[in-house]
Amino acid sequence: MREIRGDVKSIRSLLSGAKFTIDYYQREYRWETKQVTELIDDLTGKFLESHDPSDERSAVERYEHYFLGSIIISDKDGQKFIIDGQQRITSVTLLLIFLYRQLKDAQQKAQLSDLIFSQKFGKRSFNLEVPERTRCMEALFTGEPFNEDGKPESVVNILARFQDLEEEFPDSLVRDALPYFSDWLIENVHFVEITAYSDADAYTIFETMNDRGLSLSPTEMLKGYLLANMAEAKRQDANARWRDRIREFNDIDEEVGSDFFKAWFRSQYATRIRERKKGAKPEDFDRIGTEFHRWLRDSTTDLGLNQSNDFYRFIDRDFEFYSRQYLRLIDASQRPIQGLERVYYNAQYGFTLQNMLLLSPLRPDDSEPVIVRKVGLVAHYLDILLTWRIWNFRTISYSTLQYAMFLVMRGIRGLEPGDLVHKLYDLLRKEEETFASNDRLTMHQQNSFRLHRILARLTDYVETQSGQPPRYPDYVNEGKTRYEVEHILADRWDRHTDEFDNQYDFDQHRNRIGGLLLLPKSFNASLGDLSYPEKLPHYDSQNLLARSLHPLCYEHNPGFLDFKNRSSLPFVPHEEFDTAALEQRCELYRQIAERIWNPEDLLKGGPA
Repeated sequence: MREIRGDVKSIRSLLSGAKFTIDYYQREYRWETKQVTELIDDLTGKFLESHDPSDERSAVERYEHYFLGSIIISDKDGQKFIIDGQQRITSVTLLLIFLYRQLKDAQQKAQLSDLIFSQKFGKRSFNLEVPERTRCMEALFTGEPFNEDGKPESVVNILARFQDLEEEFPDSLVRDALPYFSDWLIENVHFVEITAYSDADAYTIFETMNDRGLSLSPTEMLKGYLLANMAEAKRQDANARWRDRIREFNDIDEEVGSDFFKAWFRSQYATRIRERKKGAKPEDFDRIGTEFHRWLRDSTTDLGLNQSNDFYRFIDRDFEFYSRQYLRLIDASQRPIQGLERVYYNAQYGFTLQNMLLLSPLRPDDSEPVIVRKVGLVAHYLDILLTWRIWNFRTISYSTLQYAMFLVMRGIRGLEPGDLVHKLYDLLRKEEETFASNDRLTMHQQNSFRLHRILARLTDYVETQSGQPPRYPDYVNEGKTRYEVEHILADRWDRHTDEFDNQYDFDQHRNRIGGLLLLPKSFNASLGDLSYPEKLPHYDSQNLLARSLHPLCYEHNPGFLDFKNRSSLPFVPHEEFDTAALEQRCELYRQIAERIWNPEDLLKGGPA
């Protein structure tokens, strides 16, 4: 090998004036919501350990530092190719863009923009320059809309992860300490940049770090500790059980095993969570999230792990039971399963705290019907709570709901179904924001994904209650047809100047939920700029929620008419779609929502 350099660099020193790229054969950007959530939680948590609201900005220099790992670079004649680390560098760049857009001070924005891009002859060039991503990154930086249709996997994921940043980053930091956090991020967060001067050397380093002398994973270290503390005669059986289940996890994804242990240990054992203030130390909830293997080693007495038989029981009974239930939850998150449909619905919202809550009331001696009942009840509670929050423009991000969900998890741990029902019902009764507290639900860039899911539920409910088969997976684009949100009113203010004085008021009006439908993408595109009277005949060939706008839906349609009469929902056709019609439609959607997400159904054991 020729020269190899290893330099510890802050984010500022790493990205300032640098130009990174990746070769065409490198894998796509594939971080998911979970990884972005963990990154935000780790960074903001470490920052808040040092930050005091009374600090001067200069105090940030003395705050604790944070290490984001190593990256491997191949430097070819001054051009830096990332061999390992593009997922983190891309994610950090997205975080810098997010912070740039949130900051108000021009000098603060300028120091971040220098780490995001450089400009020459009026042309912007990103410091992580990947041609297929450039237009997408430009749109994120400027705040312009960007259509992801037909774009590469990396571009689609970048857009989704930026939306995660917008939803997951703590509002309190944005409001009270963003300049401090920005300073800390670029000065006190570090990488080790390992640079080789040929691809061959860079890949040799990469392979050496990943193949030779690779450190054991936390899951492997946990297994080693548990097996070492049980009688030798039982180790083989325990190891076989462990190996087979971990293989099942790995067949799904290499991180599923780690996610399982975090969810299991938190659901059954976490009693404290770190306060979000200076000097606060990680508690068991937090330690489980970052070092569950060390946490267990330090907590054996609290877990009743004192003798060899205790350790064997921990694998033979507890690990076996909770891992099997976790696999069930993964399956239920990917497709509707009878009795657990709401697990799927909540997963569609991207709610990453769900599994630890669903495991919390379970006990290894629960019967199969009791397990399904408990999981269904908690999923039902979450479904109502999350939808209420979305309806009222409240975030359902990890950072916002983490503490509240920790309290719920701890409060429902081990409860029997009867007690669980009343506990969850009482929690919902204490919520102040329901469907009735907001009659101006509109679609905007930040909530479009989740509002699509709400429209899918409304549409599916009307059809299934009218005797048609369920189609929710189709409406959330898990079938062959891609569905999009259709605005009943075309984006033509000039047609509605008799009701609206300006474009802004018209946009607010047409984006309200009562003015939205789900239609196949190809069909939606074909309607284009048509006026409402021109669109109306086409709606009659679509789903029942769309058809209900047309008078013919109310003729020779026994299933729908029976549902309408039985439910007394205010379905009426609309020959014209003026402000009065939209108000009626909004009220219809609200009443449908109150039927789907009704807390009283928890007490009745109502349908999923």
